[in-house]
Amino acid sequence: MPPLEAVPSSNQIPFDFMSDSGVAVQRGPASSGSPGSFADGSVSYLPVLGAVFALGVVAVTLAASTAGTPVLLAVLASFAILGVFFVFGWLAGHIRIGDRLLSDDIARSISDGIDRGLMVARRDGSVLFVNHKLEELVGRLSSREVSALDMAFGPDLAVREAFFRLNRAADRGDRHGEDFRLSAGGALPQRILRIDVSPLDLGRGRETGRTVLWSVQDVTEERMRVAAARQSLVDTLGFYDASPVGLLTVDQSGTVRHINGTLARWLGYPNQPLVNRVVRLSDILNAETVALIEGARQAGAEDMISLDIDATREDGRLLPVRLVARTHRDGHRLIAFINREADHGLGFDAPASDVRFARFFQSAPFGIASVSADGRVTSSNGAFARLMLDGTGGVGKRAVDVLARVDDKSARIEIEDQLRRVLAGKAAVQPLETALSPNNVRRVYMSPMVEQATDREAAMLYVVDATEQKALEVQYAQSSKMEAVGKLAGGIAHDFNNVLTAIIGYSDLLLQTHAISDPAYKDIKNIQGSAYRAAGMVRQLLSFSRRQTLQAESLLLDEVISENTSMLRTSLGEKIMLKVQPSRDLWYVKVDKGEFSRVIVNLTVNAGDAMPDGGVLSIKTRNITERDSQKLGREGMPVGEYVGVEVSDTGTGMPVDVLEKIFEPFFTTKAVGKGTGLGLSTVYGIVKQSGGFIYAESVIGRGTSFHIYLPRYIPDLEDEEAAIALAAASPAKEAATLKSSDLTGTGRVLLVEDEDVVRSFAVRALTRQGYEVLEASDGQEALDIVAAHNGEIDIVVTDVVMPEMDGPTMFRELRKTNPSIKVIFVSGYPNEAFRETLGTEEVAFLPKPFSLPQLAEKVKQELAR
Repeated sequence: MPPLEAVPSSNQIPFDFMSDSGVAVQRGPASSGSPGSFADGSVSYLPVLGAVFALGVVAVTLAASTAGTPVLLAVLASFAILGVFFVFGWLAGHIRIGDRLLSDDIARSISDGIDRGLMVARRDGSVLFVNHKLEELVGRLSSREVSALDMAFGPDLAVREAFFRLNRAADRGDRHGEDFRLSAGGALPQRILRIDVSPLDLGRGRETGRTVLWSVQDVTEERMRVAAARQSLVDTLGFYDASPVGLLTVDQSGTVRHINGTLARWLGYPNQPLVNRVVRLSDILNAETVALIEGARQAGAEDMISLDIDATREDGRLLPVRLVARTHRDGHRLIAFINREADHGLGFDAPASDVRFARFFQSAPFGIASVSADGRVTSSNGAFARLMLDGTGGVGKRAVDVLARVDDKSARIEIEDQLRRVLAGKAAVQPLETALSPNNVRRVYMSPMVEQATDREAAMLYVVDATEQKALEVQYAQSSKMEAVGKLAGGIAHDFNNVLTAIIGYSDLLLQTHAISDPAYKDIKNIQGSAYRAAGMVRQLLSFSRRQTLQAESLLLDEVISENTSMLRTSLGEKIMLKVQPSRDLWYVKVDKGEFSRVIVNLTVNAGDAMPDGGVLSIKTRNITERDSQKLGREGMPVGEYVGVEVSDTGTGMPVDVLEKIFEPFFTTKAVGKGTGLGLSTVYGIVKQSGGFIYAESVIGRGTSFHIYLPRYIPDLEDEEAAIALAAASPAKEAATLKSSDLTGTGRVLLVEDEDVVRSFAVRALTRQGYEVLEASDGQEALDIVAAHNGEIDIVVTDVVMPEMDGPTMFRELRKTNPSIKVIFVSGYPNEAFRETLGTEEVAFLPKPFSLPQLAEKVKQELAR
C-alpha cells in the first residue's frame, strides 16, 4: 500500500467503543470468513473438555470393574464429572448460554458496521479484536501484534515518532490522537487518517484495566472542509485589507479590535497596528464624535450614522473623512472611513462647501442641533451629544426632554416657552441656563430658521458648557464678599484699636494711682484684661482682612508641627488620638512661623470640638508637584509647586450650608459663649496672606478635612544670612528689653493723633515720664507746630490715618525741612500697609492698642538710637 505520512495533532478525539458494555469482545470467537479477526490466543476449551471427559469415563470404568461396582453407577459418575466441568467453565466465563452468545453477535454487527476501524489490544501489544473497517482502511494485519498496524503505515521517521507517542499513551492508559497523511500516487486523491488510542475497561475478568481501544478514521473530507474555510477566511481578510474603504471594528469598551490595511496606511500606522499595542477609538476620533457614536450604541440604534469629520493620524495631523458607523446587536461597532483627500469613485462626492460645513458642524466645540416644527431634535453634532443628558444627541426626542431634567419643572417651562417663541419666528430670545446636575450647567441659545425653514429644520439650538463660568462667577462673588467683609473687618479693627488704646492707657494711669491693696486695683486690672482680650479679637480680624504684620521666614512645616505636637496632644485630651504623618524631603515654604502655628492650633481645636466622644485627628504633609496640582483641579489655585498640609478628623462632619460659611468672620455653630467665630476666619486670612490656599471637605458622620497649599520656596544665601542675624540679634534684643525697665526720659515730643481720648492719654503718659509733649490733631497742625518751634523737635509720634493730612504725607513734608527728624508711627493697621507708600525703612512703628509702658519704652528706644 502507499506510504503514510504522520501529521501530529493536538486534537484528541478518543472513541470508547462499548467501554461500558457487558459484551466481552476479547472472548468472542472469530467469525469464519473474517481473516482479520482473532480469538484471544488460548487453546479451545471444547476439545480439552472432551478429552478430559473421555479419560474420566475410562478411569471410572476401570475403577468400578476392579471394585466390582455396577456399570450403571460408573456411567452416573462420569456424568457427574462432566457436570462439574460445565459448572467451572460457566463460572469462568468460557461457556456461554443463549443471551451471552446473542450479545456477542450484536456487538460484532455494530463494530463491523461502524464508519471507523477498531482494534482492541492488551497493553503488552497483543491484539484481541479487529473489525472489518480497519482492514478497509489500512489492509490486512500481518500479525496479532499492535506493531503490525505500525508496519502497515510504512517506515517513515515521522510515522515512527507518531506511533511511538501513541504506544506511549496506550501503555500509560492515556488518551491521544495523531493524524497521518496518506500520499497517494497518480491522480488518486490524498487521504488523511486519524488514529486515536484510549483505555478500555471491559468490566470484569482478567483483562480488566489491561486493554486499549485503537480507533482509525478517515478524516480527509473533514480536513478539506477546514482548509477550505481557512482559505476563505484568508481571502476575505485579503479583500478586507485591500478594500478602498478604511474599516475598523470597536468593542463596547472603545478598544479597536480590527483595522484594515487601507485605514492603517491612511492613519500612518504600521502594517500590523494592533500587535503589541492597544488602539482606542478616542485615539482616532475626537471626544465629541466618540460620544455621538457611543450614545447611539447605548440607545440601541441599529441605523447607520454618517458624519463628515476629521480623523487624527498617528503623527497628530488631521485626515478629512466621511465616517459611516453601525452598531451590531452584540454591541460591537463597524466603522467605515471614506478618505476625502482623494477621489475613490465611491459615489460619496459632494460639493466642497457641503463637506466643509459638515466638518465644521461636527468639529465645533459647542453643541449644535436642529429642531423640527413639532419641537423634536432632527440632527445634532458630537458636542451636543456630549453636553446633553442622554449622550446620544437626542435625535427623534423632544428638545425639552434633552435639555432639562424631568424634575426641573421651572427649567422645562422656560425652555418650552422660549422654544415656542422661536418656532413662531421670533429672534429676540435671551439665552437660558439649565442644570443637568448640580455641577453641570449648560447655556442654551435658540434661533429660528427664517429664510430656509422647513418642518424638519425650523429652529437651531446652540449649547455651551457654562459649568466653569458659573463656578468662576460663584467663586468671584464669594471672593468679593470675603474681600468686602475683610475691608469692613479691617476698618472696624482700626477704629476699635483706638478705643482699646484709650481703655488700656487710662487703665495704666489709674493703676499708677492705686495701691495693689486697694479694692479698685483689681477692678481696674479686670478692665484692662478684658481690653487685652478684645485686642486679641481685633488681631484675628486683621488676620482675616490680611492686614496684620507677618514676619515670613524660610522653614519646614514638619518642624513647626513637631514643635507644637506636645501642646496639641494636651489640648485634645486622652480621648482623641493625634497622628502626625510627616513627609520625606519636604520642600521649604516662606511663612510666619508663629502665625502658621496658630493655623495648626486653631484647626486642631476645632477638630477636637467636633469629636466630643473621641476619635482620630491626622496631620499629614506632602509635596505637590505641578502635575499633582493640575490633577487636583482646585478652584482658584493655579498650577504650580506647593507644600500640602491636610488636617482631618473623624468627627461629626458639617452640612453643605455650614461648609460654605465656615471662613466668614463671626460665623459659628457653637453655643453662646463657646466661640467667637473668628478661629477659621483667622486661619483663612493667614493662609491667604502667606500666598496659599485652603479648602474644606466634610461628610456628615465621617468627619472633616482641611487642605492647605502653600507655595514652594527655594531658600537662597540671603535667607541663611538673615536666619544667622536673627539668631544673633535675639539675645541683644532681650538684653535691651531688660535694661529698659526705667521708662523715664527727657526731650521734646510732638504727638499727632486725631482721636482726642488717645491723644489725651498719650500726652499724660509721656509727660509723667519726664518728656515735654506738644500735641496736634492732624498733619497740617503738626507741621505748623514744627515751624513755630524752628524744627527743634526731638521726635514725632504720629497716627497714620488722619483727616486733612495723614501721617505719611506729613512725614514727607517734615523730611523736606528736617531730614534727620525721628518719627514713630502708631496705627491699628500693620506697618507694611504704609511702608510701601513711604519708600523708606527709617521709621519706627508701634501697633495699636498700646499700653503706657510700651509707648514710653518705644520713645526712649528711638531717642537713644
